[in-house]
Amino acid sequence: MNGGPSGFSNAPVTRTLVIACALFTILFGIRGRSNKLGWSYQDIFKKFHIWKLMLSVFAFTSTPELIFGIYLLYYFRVFERQIGSNKYSVFILFSSIVSLLLEVLALNIIKDSSLNILSAGPYGLIFASFVPFYLDIPVSTRFRVFNLPFSDKTFMYVAGLQLLFSSWKRSLLPGICGILAGTLYHLNVLRARRMKFPEFIASFFSRLSWPSTGNRSPAAPARNTPANMPSYAGRQVEGNFPAPLTSTMEPPEDSIATLVSMGFDRNSARQALIRARNDVNAATNILLESQSH
Repeated sequence: MNGGPSGFSNAPVTRTLVIACALFTILFGIRGRSNKLGWSYQDIFKKFHIWKLMLSVFAFTSTPELIFGIYLLYYFRVFERQIGSNKYSVFILFSSIVSLLLEVLALNIIKDSSLNILSAGPYGLIFASFVPFYLDIPVSTRFRVFNLPFSDKTFMYVAGLQLLFSSWKRSLLPGICGILAGTLYHLNVLRARRMKFPEFIASFFSRLSWPSTGNRSPAAPARNTPANMPSYAGRQVEGNFPAPLTSTMEPPEDSIATLVSMGFDRNSARQALIRARNDVNAATNILLESQSH
């Protein structure tokens, strides 16, 4: 299992988010203000420091949290490649807002003195991403260590647990709220999985972030992006593809790797790319349609 081609190819929104989190965390760390990143019940309900809610999404409290958080965000770029930058932007906004609202509600109900300050960082997005990771990303390798069962997804869960319990209750509550937000998105509450931004908003991140290295597959029009977060439990795609034209170039390895990372069979991914003239998004649609028959 992998996140597809290395780097941020076809994942400009993730690239922008990772860069922003790293810069904000380092900036506040250098200035010795990391302890002011988190927010508390008093900040919201008594001082009305709503800006702390917004800031807490873009900066981690400590270096270990930054390392594990950036690693998880980097891997979860696979979802942006699956559903497109536009709909992934909606997923980020939905999971972040819903998670923050649930955190505020929980603090208002619990009023626990040990939760005086919650951990800062994009916990809502990270742990919301574990919902499609668990449901939609298939296990490709299983192995045993000291007779204990493991898979190629195990390290991701270990990294998530490390981040979840990094500050005990202060990080546990945002993580749980993130999982609930991801579940609500998966259940398509408020038709969240069908929402889309105007195209210029999603493309804005491409202009903001640094360019990726390596070959990039041409982007398909927004109307070709799958409407829902797809499920890739079935790895072998049935159905025959028409013979490619002789002028069609052999699909690049990074495009094949992107589709394989989504759970598709390598040979089916190659044939779909040939049929789609090496358009990754169009090939994804072809493979999904084949699975639905």
